[in-house]
Amino acid sequence: MKSLKHYIIGGAVFVLIAGTLAHFLYEWTGNNFVVGLFTPVNESIWEHMKLVFFPTLLYSFLLIAKFGKEYPCMTSACCFGILLGTCLVPTLYYIYTGITGRDIVILDLAVFAVSVITAFASIYRLAQSCSVQAWTPVLFLAVCAGIVCFFLFTYHPPKAAIFIPPSDAPRHTAVFFSRF
Repeated sequence: MKSLKHYIIGGAVFVLIAGTLAHFLYEWTGNNFVVGLFTPVNESIWEHMKLVFFPTLLYSFLLIAKFGKEYPCMTSACCFGILLGTCLVPTLYYIYTGITGRDIVILDLAVFAVSVITAFASIYRLAQSCSVQAWTPVLFLAVCAGIVCFFLFTYHPPKAAIFIPPSDAPRHTAVFFSRF
C-alpha cells in the first residue's frame, strides 16, 4: 500500500496536469455548456480559480475513499485544501499584478503551481494533525457553496472585477480595488 505522502504528491501532479488541460477544454469542446461549468469560459480570475477547485475536488474523493478510515480528518483536510488553493489564485494574482502593474504569464503559471502545491501540502498536514476537524461542517458547506457559485457565476457573473477578463479591464488591479 502506498503511503499518504505518495498520494499527495500524485494529487498535486494530477491537479497541475488536469488544471492545465482544463484551461483549454471549454474551447476544445466547442464551448460546451456543461464543460464550461467546470472549466474556464473566459480569462477572468474567477474562471481560473476553477483550475484548482474542480481537479482538487475530484482528487479529494480518491483521498477520502482511500485514506478516510486511516486518517479520519481527511474530509476536513481536503475541504480546507480545496478552499485554500482556490482562494490563493486571486490573492497571489492581485498581489503580483498590484506590484508589477501588469500580467506576466510566467507569474500566472507560478500562481497556479503555488496554489496547487499549497493546497496539497495543507491536506497532507491537516489529515495528520486534525486541527480543522471541528470545522468539517463549515468547510464542507463552503466547498458546496463554491460549487454553486462557480455554476451560477459562470454564465451569470456579477459586475465585479474578478469576473472581468484582464484584457477587458485596462488597469484591472486598480479596478478591482476601486470597487470595494
